Amino acid sequence: MSQPYAGPNQPYPGYNQPYPVPYRPYAPPAPQYRPLRRTARVGIALMGLTVLTAIIQSVLMWRSYDDVKRFVYGLLSEDEVAEAVGSISGSGPLLNLVGLLVIGAGVTFLIWLSQARENTEALSPSPAITYQGAQRLGSGKHRHSQGWVIGSWICPVVQFWYPLQVVQDVVKASEPTDKPGAAKSGETRGLLYCWWAAWTGFWVIVVGGGGVALVSCIVWIVRLVDRVDAAGATGDYVDIYDLQDFMVRVALLVNVGFSVATVLLVVAGVAGALLMLRVTSWQDSRVSAPPQQGPPQGPPQGPQQGPPQYGPPQYAPRPVDAPPAFPSYARPPQSPWHR
Repeated sequence: MSQPYAGPNQPYPGYNQPYPVPYRPYAPPAPQYRPLRRTARVGIALMGLTVLTAIIQSVLMWRSYDDVKRFVYGLLSEDEVAEAVGSISGSGPLLNLVGLLVIGAGVTFLIWLSQARENTEALSPSPAITYQGAQRLGSGKHRHSQGWVIGSWICPVVQFWYPLQVVQDVVKASEPTDKPGAAKSGETRGLLYCWWAAWTGFWVIVVGGGGVALVSCIVWIVRLVDRVDAAGATGDYVDIYDLQDFMVRVALLVNVGFSVATVLLVVAGVAGALLMLRVTSWQDSRVSAPPQQGPPQGPPQGPQQGPPQYGPPQYAPRPVDAPPAFPSYARPPQSPWHR
């Protein structure tokens, strides 16, 4: 025969060990609002430095283009060769600085985006979702979970549209309560799509153009080695005039590609900075806004009474003039089992 449940932390009947406490699913802590203004300022400053450095690098590359042409065609003297090599190699450290600033600005933007996503849950938390007995904070306002805020940028294939969806959801969830529809306005959507198109185009040109330039240099070296080997076997001169034209065209394409990428980087930086400022100001305004008062729920109620007390039923006293329940000459009805 089973023993009755004695309650949590109470001993079993006949045992000294307490009854185990029932399992309670883990509830994650509620998100806390964190101001974004400082992170936004750092990110915008890094974006500005990146754009400025890229513009300077583009100008230096075009200024050294004539030296590259003369160097490839062999039209420089020994002194001019040393000067041209110094001019060409001088833009290398600045190019490295551009890459470091792009990485720094990107990391800062991801920190800001992650905090902005968490703030949207603190401003208007979503209902909890139960999954296999556990509760986690819902994300009804977002199409992707918190992990995709970072993972969407490095995951292949989906990195072309997942980051845009993440930012779209953050912008929509940060919309001020006193300006409904501000996240869907033409200005906000223009900033969002302009930023994403420019940023995607920048990376396509940088990665694709860099790969094309690297492959072109390898092809040029292979062709030059073949020409030298063929000339050595026949004893003829090495004809490299077409190879020189090829390298000049490669240098021109590199300059054009970097200039276009710089223009796209400027557009992405300006649009991204304006978008960060807008979302930051929206969230700050929602935190500083006074809470909205709901409509009155009816007339004021009296003092609250305590919880109802349960016990045996209470009956009113029997009236004196009430007839008897059973006649005096009759016995109360009995169950046939009492016979």
